[in-house]
Amino acid sequence: MDSIKSPDDRPITEEANFLKLKNVDHVHFWVGNAKHAMFYWWKGFGFKPVAYSGLETGNRQFASYLLESGNARLVLSAPYSPSSEISGHHLAHGDGIKAIAFEVDDVEQAYQATTSRGARSEWTPKEEKDDDGTYITAAIQTYGEVIHIFVERKAYKGIFAPTYQPIDYPHQDAGIRAIDHIVGNVQLGKMNYWVNWYHQVMGFRQLMHFDDKDISTEYSALMSKVMENGSGRIKFPINEPAEGKRISQIEEYLEYYRGPGSQHIAMITGNILETMEKLHANGIEFLRVPNEYYDLLPDRVGEIEENLELIKKLGILVDKDDEGYLLQVFTKPIQDRPTSFIEVIQRKGSRGFGKGNFKALFESLEYEQERRGNL
Repeated sequence: MDSIKSPDDRPITEEANFLKLKNVDHVHFWVGNAKHAMFYWWKGFGFKPVAYSGLETGNRQFASYLLESGNARLVLSAPYSPSSEISGHHLAHGDGIKAIAFEVDDVEQAYQATTSRGARSEWTPKEEKDDDGTYITAAIQTYGEVIHIFVERKAYKGIFAPTYQPIDYPHQDAGIRAIDHIVGNVQLGKMNYWVNWYHQVMGFRQLMHFDDKDISTEYSALMSKVMENGSGRIKFPINEPAEGKRISQIEEYLEYYRGPGSQHIAMITGNILETMEKLHANGIEFLRVPNEYYDLLPDRVGEIEENLELIKKLGILVDKDDEGYLLQVFTKPIQDRPTSFIEVIQRKGSRGFGKGNFKALFESLEYEQERRGNL
């Protein structure tokens, strides 16, 4: 589609909350080995495995695990057959996010509202039933091969969805409580298209805009616009590369992911110091900025509640704005390809995205790219 139009062919410009999205219901990863991926999120990030779907539960297509940490919910699925759609997706992209799902009160309404505004259908509203009731979904296509699923649960009392059965694993919580935002990477020249798509098709509004002057180093740059839904609970930054002397992190992602996709999930914690100590102990690998960053930190952000020496030890970044401050840290890629990663974030009033950390963070990313021979 070259442009998104309303049913009467006029551009939609009004901001709306017509979808009334309740939350991010779950994020669905398609992976090569669901059991191995489950173990990584369970033992590494402290997510609790709560349900399983597979051959033993009547699912002949794929093995799948549901994991939860606070309100953050992940689904990890791997195929049984090499001819499966999941197999083709994994061959092209490696492990990656296939679906971002939203809970709604009325799937039919959400599907009709978005497709009438120009969204392409992935599947029409469908019902799945078992002894726990009726589970209703529909899905639309977005950037790359990512889809958005609308989920209606009011008539379903099961643990997650049909064929999923409870599992009970011992659990050591790391403090992750919710999903803060999910970032999408798109090709050069496509950021504004997808910003308009989220506005016109889903009623999101633009919260922030960062250009190549905000997010750049000597060698590379990117541009980003942050979209949020009407309630402000769901935030989707959209990134595209900007021209630079060398390959940017977005271009590296697009090359190794073989196209656009969801680059990272930011996970909220209520105490990032405690969470980071646990994640380090669990073997999760994080980016490190130069030590000089911490020498300048007190003058740049002023007084904060946390111990600065511990922040430095744990590699946490801090940024401040008119509303407060935030603390954030970024993992290295969570699979072999240099594609998806995870951000851990704690907000102390700030609604921003760490603009003051961009330069130091990007230099750290470029160091890792150089080590991989991709800068």
